[in-house]
Amino acid sequence: LVDMSQSVYIVVPVYNEARVIGQVVRDIHAAGWCRIVVVDDGSSDDTFQAAAAEKETVVVRHRLNRGKGAATKTGIEAAKRLGADIIVTMDGDGQHDPGDIRRLVKPIMQGACDVMLGCRPMNRKRMPFEKIIANYLGNLVTLVFCGMWVHDSQSGLRAYSRHAAELIDTRGARYEYDSEVVREIRAHALPFKEVPVRVHYTEYAAQKPMKQGFVNGIRTVY
Repeated sequence: LVDMSQSVYIVVPVYNEARVIGQVVRDIHAAGWCRIVVVDDGSSDDTFQAAAAEKETVVVRHRLNRGKGAATKTGIEAAKRLGADIIVTMDGDGQHDPGDIRRLVKPIMQGACDVMLGCRPMNRKRMPFEKIIANYLGNLVTLVFCGMWVHDSQSGLRAYSRHAAELIDTRGARYEYDSEVVREIRAHALPFKEVPVRVHYTEYAAQKPMKQGFVNGIRTVY
């Protein structure tokens, strides 16, 4: 049975996404989700104002840029304080499809697991080759240091039960955060599942610098 009474919050960490964050929020609404927490991670553009202009959206702001991991943790903490039973995290650049949220949330509502990990398609028709290599190396590093293999250790589209959100305790402030979550899943023996998700590599996203580049990769290993 699906417990539809559970409160679902969508957490969206963003940095300098003024051009697209409004549309991202509207797409989430259009997919049927109305509780949204946007965390502006010290943007130098009008990201905060663009997000705040959207209805039914709680916007939290870091005065300084602290990194994706720190922004995600801030959003999860805000969602917990707002009474979330299930928390979904997704990127704010428009690459994730809000239509996948239901597939992430349903198994948690059914009590089948505590964490759902979205897995992007690792093929050259749907993902740039350099991203495939970076993600595979991220998976390998996560396996070596966290002791658990997952198919997409760097995915930002994930869902957590309240129980999991209370237990997971990460320290990384930037892109190493995603791998740390895997470590925490193993450390607390949290039941998890993986599900394929769609990803849209728009022209806007392609123009942005690669998030998990060499420097961030070294930081993740460290």
